[in-house]
Amino acid sequence: MRKFFKALVLIPLGLLFVVFAVANRHLVTVSFDPFNSTDPSLAITLPLFVVLIVVAIAGVVAGGTATWFRQRHWRRAARQHEADARQARSQLADLRAGAAPAWTDPKRLPASSRVDLYGSTGRDKQGATL
Repeated sequence: MRKFFKALVLIPLGLLFVVFAVANRHLVTVSFDPFNSTDPSLAITLPLFVVLIVVAIAGVVAGGTATWFRQRHWRRAARQHEADARQARSQLADLRAGAAPAWTDPKRLPASSRVDLYGSTGRDKQGATL
């Protein structure tokens, strides 16, 4: 289903791209010399659709870079919180490892005798004394 929706979007977008490229084939000169517009020292002659697509790609890259730099605070906080959580898990594992021998020490546990603790009948399914 995902491939179908992907094709449903990409095929018309590709057709639109081809139609745009065919309609804007004439050459334009892009000048990087602001002082001499009649005979620029640095100029490129390209089809108009190439210029527009390159400018659009540059805009997307610039916007993505700006967003990435603006979100550095949140990425730093996430790394710090993950390090804190990792440290807390490590401390918990150490505490559990240190407390485990005390739980399994047979001298500290009472003898399990159902007759002595709850009488001869024991407990029912809900844990109540019978």
